[in-house]
Amino acid sequence: MAAIEVPSDYGFVLLSAVSTFFVSAWLSNRVNSFRKAAKIPYPFEYASYEQCQTASPASRKAMHRFNCAQRGHQNFNENHVTFLGSLLITGLVNPRVAAAAGAVWSVNRVLYAIGYTNGPESGKGRYYGGLGMITHYVVMIWAAKVAVGFVMA
Repeated sequence: MAAIEVPSDYGFVLLSAVSTFFVSAWLSNRVNSFRKAAKIPYPFEYASYEQCQTASPASRKAMHRFNCAQRGHQNFNENHVTFLGSLLITGLVNPRVAAAAGAVWSVNRVLYAIGYTNGPESGKGRYYGGLGMITHYVVMIWAAKVAVGFVMA
């Protein structure tokens, strides 16, 4: 079995990982502001289809934006664990490149969230953060390669 040596530049990877926590907090606060504007009380996760259909145009838009903000945050949560784990693994072999990939991912998660709520119809603006998803898959594949390298060592 190979010994794992933490590179001296691994701190950059950790900073990149920590940046994702701040993105998550920002997304959470953003959802709360959209919730307030849409007047959707807790514990309701979304404005229902029926609520949106019977609301005034201004309320309907606020509810739609809330639903998009909520979905954007949930999408972050769905992808955060796999990205974070992959980032920490890849950082063991090339910490600076991994940290840069983490920064790209974090920035693109913000762009995704903004685009989803402010972009063209039906949340298609989420594609503004598309580079983040490409980065996500590259880092996952890279983590698999690193893991295989450790097994084969």
